[in-house]
Amino acid sequence: MSYSNALIIIPTYNEILNIERMLTTLLGLYPDIHILIIEDGSPDGTADVVKKFQTTHPNIYMIERSGKQGLGTAYITGFKWALERDYQYVLEMDCDFSHDPKDVARLIEAAKTHDLVIGSRYIDGIRIINWPFRRLLLSYCASIYTRFITGIKVLDVTGGFKCFKRSSLEALNLNRIFSNGYSFQVELNFKLWAMGKSIKEVPIIFTERRDGQSKMSGSIVKEAVFAVIMLRIRKIFNRL
Repeated sequence: MSYSNALIIIPTYNEILNIERMLTTLLGLYPDIHILIIEDGSPDGTADVVKKFQTTHPNIYMIERSGKQGLGTAYITGFKWALERDYQYVLEMDCDFSHDPKDVARLIEAAKTHDLVIGSRYIDGIRIINWPFRRLLLSYCASIYTRFITGIKVLDVTGGFKCFKRSSLEALNLNRIFSNGYSFQVELNFKLWAMGKSIKEVPIIFTERRDGQSKMSGSIVKEAVFAVIMLRIRKIFNRL
């Protein structure tokens, strides 16, 4: 199967311990898939590794930004770049191997018949490895809270491993996305769900990163709490 019409967007900041292995793994599994790195000025040399790959792999692209500008803006930048080209499937993926590259094929396959496919950590049971209980409880309760406030029928509303059909991204007004942290994922899911788009959850096993540092912080959690309420209010007043 050819994957030349699919683009994987990977935001990076200080991923020197993962980026070479991730690119090697993805290219080994899907030699013709296209990969876009959104690099936020990592001081550890992440961009240099990507540039070395670019010399021999024309299907690897990189947008370099000055400093950490947030997960949401990274993906918005990538989405707009993808829509300027002919990609039919656009994926979000982390660089730290918490998302298994082998699952990319499963997400793309499901996206042939659905508008958005989410690699779900919670469908068919909790499927997370190496998380401390406190973080697992926080994440699971966040999903329950989000479903209660918004009414969305998605179990893993904050998951960051997903595949959009091109038409789904075209339906979103990317300039009106207001979230930037992990609530960014909730906002995209909710807006597509509110439009009546077809959302499919595919079970994956999520493995906590082994190398590098997590980007999770208290401010990100607080943003997510208020963003969910704002989404509900905007829907009530038809301002999504």
